[in-house]
Amino acid sequence: MAAEKPVNPWVRVFLPFAAGYYLSYLLRTVNAVIAPELTRELTLTAADLGLLTSAYLLAFAAFQIPLGLLLDRYGPRRVEAGLLLVAAAGTLLFAIGRSPFELTVARGLIGLGVSSCLMAAFKGFAQNFPAERQASLTGAIMASGGLGALTASLPLEFALPLLGWRGVFQGLTFLLLAVAALIFFSVPQREAGVSRDSLGAQLKDVGGILAHRVFWRFAPPMTLVTGGFLAVQGLWAVPWLMNVDGLTRHQAAEVLFALNLAMLLSHLGIATFAVRLARAGITPARLLLGGFGLALASQAAMLAGLGPAMLLWFAYGVGVSGGSLSYSLLSAHFAPALSGRVTTTLNLLLFIGAFTLQWGLGVLIDGLGAAGFATPAAYRATFALLLILQAASYAWFLFESRRNK
Repeated sequence: MAAEKPVNPWVRVFLPFAAGYYLSYLLRTVNAVIAPELTRELTLTAADLGLLTSAYLLAFAAFQIPLGLLLDRYGPRRVEAGLLLVAAAGTLLFAIGRSPFELTVARGLIGLGVSSCLMAAFKGFAQNFPAERQASLTGAIMASGGLGALTASLPLEFALPLLGWRGVFQGLTFLLLAVAALIFFSVPQREAGVSRDSLGAQLKDVGGILAHRVFWRFAPPMTLVTGGFLAVQGLWAVPWLMNVDGLTRHQAAEVLFALNLAMLLSHLGIATFAVRLARAGITPARLLLGGFGLALASQAAMLAGLGPAMLLWFAYGVGVSGGSLSYSLLSAHFAPALSGRVTTTLNLLLFIGAFTLQWGLGVLIDGLGAAGFATPAAYRATFALLLILQAASYAWFLFESRRNK
């Protein structure tokens, strides 16, 4: 009998999961560019648009605890391949839907279906790669998401006149089906890191994660800084640039492209240099602290109208990219068998924050407009409140980090 060929984890594990996360992030941010078409075709208010778009985030968040249980019990291969079929059903419904309700349901199905793409990748990496590679893998998988976000900016803006937004979602349906098959038939099924505990025992472990003080060091900035970024990147970036900075839709798409390019390059930098930087004393924890600080400073400059929009949004993308290191830094405090539940519990709060902020920003913008605020002033006041909340969470993170040195 011929000897079994060794598994190349980069080809059989990393690339399939990277393809899944690429589509997940593309779908998360696609509405930022098609927002004018959706608003015009469906006659949506800002609050309506926020709710429709953020249904993705709500479904995504709601499934995080069950997802962690499934990943730790059945492994990432089966879980992600199955859920991507749900996402494909959602993109198909979005392509053919005719009412705001149908599109909201479709966005919810998409969010549920791609909810495992990053967490399953982390679980798969923990099963197939050594511990010292995890920070680099985090950067690499996040770079694939950055490429998805990049695709959902200028390339999508160029594709819309040719395909229309419905044609784009029809194409995404076929891509999701192809990636689901790739993951199922390529990724090896591993028993290492798979929990055989009862459901009750697994839920008890989730309670233990939530009761752990170190969890609440990372949760507030992830919920408000990273969650706020997802809310803005996924919907409100283009409306801000058009209504406050006075850009055309094409110019706004160019700035969004710069933002997403910054994310992509930052994640590639983390993937390439994380190990060497750590050896030089620039640890992932320091990168995380510096990144959050840069994200806050760039937003403050946007509110003050300082500097070119392209540069400020690029800096915002660079800074917020460090937030992805929170997953591996937090997981290091827990046993490997809990890794799926640790990352999905953190992700739960992140996406609750993103949903609440994405919808809430629209509600507040509408409310301030009804109270007599001009549109640019309503946007500035809304984003200023968001920045205050983010700064408070960053101060808490600094306090807790220094307290536990």
